[in-house]
Amino acid sequence: MNASVRIRLSALMFLQYFAWGTWYVTLGTYLSKIGFNGLNIGDVFSASAWAALFSPIFVGMIADRYFSAQKILSILYFCSSVALFWTSTQTAPSAFFSSLLVTMACYMPTISLSNAVCFHQMSNPSVMFPKIRLLGTIGWIVAGILVGTLGIELTLYPMWIGVITLALLGIYSLFLPETPPRMKYKVVRLKDVFGFDALGLFSDRSFLVFAIGSMLLTIPLAFYYNFANLFLNEVGLVNPAGTMTLGQMSEIIFMLLMPLFFRIFSIKSMLMIGMLAWAVRYFLFAHGELWMLYAGIILHGICYDFFFLTGQIYIDRRVGKNLRSSAQGLMALLTYGIGMLGGAKVSGYVVNYFQIDVGHNWMMIWLFPAFMALFVLSLFALLFKESHNG
Repeated sequence: MNASVRIRLSALMFLQYFAWGTWYVTLGTYLSKIGFNGLNIGDVFSASAWAALFSPIFVGMIADRYFSAQKILSILYFCSSVALFWTSTQTAPSAFFSSLLVTMACYMPTISLSNAVCFHQMSNPSVMFPKIRLLGTIGWIVAGILVGTLGIELTLYPMWIGVITLALLGIYSLFLPETPPRMKYKVVRLKDVFGFDALGLFSDRSFLVFAIGSMLLTIPLAFYYNFANLFLNEVGLVNPAGTMTLGQMSEIIFMLLMPLFFRIFSIKSMLMIGMLAWAVRYFLFAHGELWMLYAGIILHGICYDFFFLTGQIYIDRRVGKNLRSSAQGLMALLTYGIGMLGGAKVSGYVVNYFQIDVGHNWMMIWLFPAFMALFVLSLFALLFKESHNG
């Protein structure tokens, strides 16, 4: 892969996650300002989970079989841009949810398709892709810093920045390297798309515990993604959107250190540290002193890398080569689909229940996901047994 292609793919990753990061982090805060309650906000955030459930059907059975990836990317980015602008004009909960569902239904498939464009140009994706994908995390960081610095968290302007960026991506995609459909002339079944071939792995108790634990842990995870920015604004933290990017910076650092940690800890230990970090983060938020807020944000690197990244590596080691893609697809369905959907509903209910006249009782709100993370950790510690190959 020459330097020109590397630069173009890096720019694609940067813009892909910049476009999402501009508005997604602060959306709950904006919705609270225009009068949405916790249940409304939780329902709105469930739109991305619903989209995650159904986007594999579009990608696996349509985009991968009939269209060049860069061309379908251009169409989806333009549609996302128009839908997000439509979303920004809505003020009623049901209308906002419906329009955001359309937005995310267009946007979510672009994640796997943009990855496909990158993979097609790489002779060794396992070595080359992480370096390119790193620009996506940087794009998310820059988006948060920009929104925080401009002081527009309580407005609809972050969505408008996303609208413009998505439109630019629609144009930019037409100049990406040619990426023909990956599954042309091949029969693709629904069970292949969702990874149902990997269901047989559930006969292994430890894999079943890992799968259920991962799905359950995404419920407390949703509390952070959906309501952390609203929380930080209500408690008066300066520049919450910019400050929250410390979590992504932490994620990069711990990602670079992962090879070292794998030499020190077992897979089970790494997964348990990740679960414990989620509980600790929420206990810190519940007590709410300034240094605890910063510590809870910075813990994001351990929360994400030690559980979700380690989980992907566990699957890669645990299953055979023929089932790796199916197993990863099945776990994505359980976590980013079913788990995040449940998390959106539960977090919305809890935040709404503890709403008070001057905001929310955040101590009680954060204790709920903290104890849930501890519950999942306890089950995992008791029932999960690490096999010799994973």
